[in-house]
Amino acid sequence: MVTEYLKKAELTSTSDATDVRQTVQSILDDIEARGDVAALEYAAKFDKYEGSVILSEEEIEQTCKLVSEKLKRDIDFAHQNVRKFAQAQKETLKDIEIEIVPGLIAGQKSIPVAAAGCYIPGGRYSHIASAIMTVTTAKVAGCSHIVACSPPRAEVGIAPAIIYAARVCGADTILAMGGVQGVAAMSFGLFGLPKANILVGPGNQFVAEAKRILFGRVGIDMIAGPTDSLVLADSSADAMVVAVDLVGQAEHGYNSPVWLVTDDRALAERVIDLVPGLIADLPDLNRENAAAAWRDYAEVILCDNREEMAATSDAYAPEHLTVQAEDLDWWLGRLSCYGSLFLGEETTVAFGDKASGTNHVLPTSGAASYTGGLSVHKYMKIVTWQRSTREGSKPIALATARISRLEGMEAHARTADIRLKKYFPGENFDLGPS
Repeated sequence: MVTEYLKKAELTSTSDATDVRQTVQSILDDIEARGDVAALEYAAKFDKYEGSVILSEEEIEQTCKLVSEKLKRDIDFAHQNVRKFAQAQKETLKDIEIEIVPGLIAGQKSIPVAAAGCYIPGGRYSHIASAIMTVTTAKVAGCSHIVACSPPRAEVGIAPAIIYAARVCGADTILAMGGVQGVAAMSFGLFGLPKANILVGPGNQFVAEAKRILFGRVGIDMIAGPTDSLVLADSSADAMVVAVDLVGQAEHGYNSPVWLVTDDRALAERVIDLVPGLIADLPDLNRENAAAAWRDYAEVILCDNREEMAATSDAYAPEHLTVQAEDLDWWLGRLSCYGSLFLGEETTVAFGDKASGTNHVLPTSGAASYTGGLSVHKYMKIVTWQRSTREGSKPIALATARISRLEGMEAHARTADIRLKKYFPGENFDLGPS
């Protein structure tokens, strides 16, 4: 495969990685040892907020009144789309049972976790959509208690639209606390909350590290890095649309990679020409983020044909993958490594980020090569069960006893022996190693 980089990244998403583990570990240890008091101290230090931590019904209702009816309708629309898709996902999980051998029945059962902790970023941007994505899926899954946790702004609290979204999507508790202390509060069951069985949602490097450290004690959706996006485009693509889509994802942060992979040199060169002007036209903070992301992390890759384009994309395993090319069915069948796929000019990553129904909590940093994003399935435990008649247990017990002895696990073998002797007295069995 021959590829040419018309623009090569100067940095990678981990180039500026700092060792935050020790800091996060010390905060978690302190909060676990001292509980609510320590969490409140960190909230005052980092959030600069000393208001209510667990929002009351009255506070929620009063804050929701601050949200315009127009925005409420948009949030309701997005919620219904995400709920509808999550419900369809849940219906793919079926309880089953099968007779393995005559008399022995085995089965599968799907059980939602009891308590979900949903982290909703609220620092640089108010992530209204993250409330919709995380809380809705937990609610559809059937979690009995859902905490929506979001960092408050000093002397203001959580953004009203986040509170409204969390409430309408089904949050049982809204926790005004950010960062490591918020994650710790959900994990350790502070402030009267049930201990979370799973933590979900995006966050900064400190939130990501806290989830990494706590994984095992609690479940997590994934460990997220900077968001990344790749566009596959051929000669049929509109260069301006491609350029706008790239800039649209670059504004996430200074270290958010965006990549264009194409087999058309003219398109690639036109996009490279267009992007700086589109970035220059953005508001200040957005412009700063997008400019740094494009300068340091973006790549434009020229391939010989669409098969090389697809192979390059699979190697990158992007979080978001957009195809603006002919024969969309071919791409849908060929591509295999992505968090979420957007086929055709008529859809775009921002649709999935905000309102179309698919989830926007997705694998980053190449993790799409082995996992998908947040879905209703993440909150479900797929467990198994079995029951047997005495006759049905006979061949299973015989095989178990012999395999166990071959492995040297005599106590295992004897759990089979005792049943054979009890259920089939007088029969002689060959219980030695196979």
